[in-house]
Amino acid sequence: MRSDTASLNTHAAATLRYIRASMEAAATLTVPGSAGIAMGVTGVAASVLSQTRALAPHWLAVWLCAALIASSAGGLVMLRQAARQGFTFFGAPVRKLLLCLLPALFAGAVLTAVLAASQPGAIPGMWLLLYGCAMIASSAPTTRAVAVLGGLFTLLGVVACLLPAAVQLTLLGVGFGLLHLGFGLFIGLKNHARTL
Repeated sequence: MRSDTASLNTHAAATLRYIRASMEAAATLTVPGSAGIAMGVTGVAASVLSQTRALAPHWLAVWLCAALIASSAGGLVMLRQAARQGFTFFGAPVRKLLLCLLPALFAGAVLTAVLAASQPGAIPGMWLLLYGCAMIASSAPTTRAVAVLGGLFTLLGVVACLLPAAVQLTLLGVGFGLLHLGFGLFIGLKNHARTL
């Protein structure tokens, strides 16, 4: 009788672990609007700074610094939100997000290094395009709004690739600044309305 009870308890515990793992794998991360706002403010600041007379020759350095600041700020806000939802850093939803997001961002980093020496004017369009692809991919473990944001970034990237380099810098500000701000506010208001 004891072995039957122990076997039943072991089976029940294994079933619960399977159910928990399945629920975690199917869960989606909620994207906080504050992440988009933080990244948008950084993008607007980078756009303004990179177009000033003193910093215009150093636009790439300005935008690379902004990318580090924005990704750090957005990442921290996302991790805090994931923790609030009960997800761990190595949990399935966070792993899925990183697996969807990082390949396109890695490709952007490699292409930036390659193009910086020979064709720096092609970098803004490429950044917008690959970031849009990263956002579309990362919508799988997040929300449909992220896919829409990614689609707009991708469209902006294609347009930027067809325009002169000077206009592309303005489009960087439109994308990484205004689009992030707009979607951050939209998501924030939408999440706020749900809590009312």
